[in-house]
Amino acid sequence: MVVKKTEIITDQKGGETTEISVKALPVAEPAALGLIGLAVAALILASADLQLVTNVPSKSLMIPWILFFGATAQLIAGGMEFKRSNIFGATVFSVYALTMYSIALTLFINNSSVVLAGTIAHYAYGLIGILIFSLIATIASLMTNKVFFAILIAVDLAVVLLIPHYLYDLSAVPAGVFLLLTSGLSFYGAAAILLNVMAGKSILPLGNPLWNPKKIRL
Repeated sequence: MVVKKTEIITDQKGGETTEISVKALPVAEPAALGLIGLAVAALILASADLQLVTNVPSKSLMIPWILFFGATAQLIAGGMEFKRSNIFGATVFSVYALTMYSIALTLFINNSSVVLAGTIAHYAYGLIGILIFSLIATIASLMTNKVFFAILIAVDLAVVLLIPHYLYDLSAVPAGVFLLLTSGLSFYGAAAILLNVMAGKSILPLGNPLWNPKKIRL
């Protein structure tokens, strides 16, 4: 990607024009990083909801994985997507990154012997806000590809099932199933993007957009 910048420099005696070409370094596709972060974090969260690990006294050891993969990796990807002028990837990765930071801090407070923990039911109302955003993002994902759409559907269902878990103490197992599905789909999406970009051709298909709205000219 080359960005040409023209500057006009005028001296006192006359007009001298200098054209300066500035090369901007290309920004690599960041979606693979963001999806890997989501995949690992969803896998960790699913393991807790599905009770895949027993005799664990605290969920606090989940925090580093959620913090670095689910939060930081997606935040980096979101920032790079802003640089690439990709509003979908930038918004989705950034919002999910902030969600993961919030989850990590909630787990820290709830498992801390120093900070006074409150009722975890308030966590459900944060999830309701995330669900509203996620539903909007799901509609937008119809204009991306089938894999992104499937990932967001899985996220939607996981969040929908987590809300009654925290409000009414229902089982978290159904939500864990969809978190596990989110992880699997995200790993596939990351692999597809990484391999397709490296090979310069489609090795693993992502699927065409489900919705191609016609541009309206005003």
